[in-house]
Amino acid sequence: MLSLLGSKQKFCDGLNRRSFLKIGAFGAGLTLADMLRAKAQANPTVAAQTTTKSAIMIYLPGGPSHMDMYDLKPDAPMEYRGEFRPIQTNVPGVQISEYFPRQARMFDKLTAIRSIVSVDEHSDSLVMTGYSDGTNRIAHHPGFGSVVSRMRGSANADIPPFVGLYGMTIGNEPGYLGVAHRPFTPSGPGNSNLSLASGVNIERNHDRRQMLQNFDSLRRDIDATGTMRGMDTFTQRAFDMVTSGATRRALDHSDEEARTRDRYRGIEQFLTARRLVEAGVGCVTLAYGGWDTHGNNFITLRNQLPELDRGIANLVQDLYDRGMDRDTVVVVWGEFGRTPRVNGSAGRDHWAPVMSAMVAGGGMRMGQAIGASSARGEYPRDRRTTPSQVLSTLYRAMGIDPSLTFPNQTGRPMYILDDRDPITELL
Repeated sequence: MLSLLGSKQKFCDGLNRRSFLKIGAFGAGLTLADMLRAKAQANPTVAAQTTTKSAIMIYLPGGPSHMDMYDLKPDAPMEYRGEFRPIQTNVPGVQISEYFPRQARMFDKLTAIRSIVSVDEHSDSLVMTGYSDGTNRIAHHPGFGSVVSRMRGSANADIPPFVGLYGMTIGNEPGYLGVAHRPFTPSGPGNSNLSLASGVNIERNHDRRQMLQNFDSLRRDIDATGTMRGMDTFTQRAFDMVTSGATRRALDHSDEEARTRDRYRGIEQFLTARRLVEAGVGCVTLAYGGWDTHGNNFITLRNQLPELDRGIANLVQDLYDRGMDRDTVVVVWGEFGRTPRVNGSAGRDHWAPVMSAMVAGGGMRMGQAIGASSARGEYPRDRRTTPSQVLSTLYRAMGIDPSLTFPNQTGRPMYILDDRDPITELL
């Protein structure tokens, strides 16, 4: 068993959230909490289904400022509108931040949702699962990527159905879908787990795999929860990926043209995400930047927004150029917005009453600004939307019915989402 710790990130509440990695070429590690709550289900209540579409979930940890990105208020008082000005996009009547010039030129390929209501929690749980962190620590609803993994099936064992480029978090956990649907996390220290160990050839790797299967046989025979069956599936995929090399090739950018690597310099995660879905991965989650801007909001965003703009624009344009735009769903969002009123430290604090998101691809209707916030960006003015409704829409775009149910730890059938009304403007 191999368990590797990922990077730590500290937010304003003083708590460290350490992403943790538990995939290896020779097994999947489980913490005690995992063993108690993440149980693979032997007899799911729905028939196995597949989807050929993929998703890229770009998470902006810390809570990005809606007022300075997709929902500027140039007519509001200075203490609200801040230091940035809006610019016109190529869609008449739609403006976004001056630090998003690339997106502005291609906004007919994008859509902004400006009326999403969130909760005040530093967690990716709500935007990945549709449920708050507080709720999910008890109910263990699966993240978006794990649902995609469950529905995608195992048609290609060489390619993982779900890759988390920023490690294991509450939002990325498979919950009651079981450990077989947790993300493979090839970034950071886990990258070595997708290659053969030093001095180990394919034949020796097969011997190690056989030894692991023999060693686990007794635990598998007495396991009544299904966890070992889930570990078997996860471990088999890890071995298949190591021996085939398909995933490692997707992670290696050396075969990209030099000009492409230059376009993604400093934002390589976006290129990795594109290469993974191109290779057949069903869902890729990645995190970019730090957006908990209680102080020096505008200084921080002047540095981060242009890079985010470059990442989004390059990724979306590549999807169109490669004919992948209708089969790949992209969403960019954080856990909440920032206070419309600038504080005394030239920052913006947490603001859950309204936030924005950007979506693209998946055959959805692009070139829109859906919903609107109030004149000072404080509350939804129309088309109030929840993260669960956004996820429901993304599921539908991928051909997944959000009203499906799966049994939880006690065998009770649970909906993927409770709030399943789609954003009809996108479909």
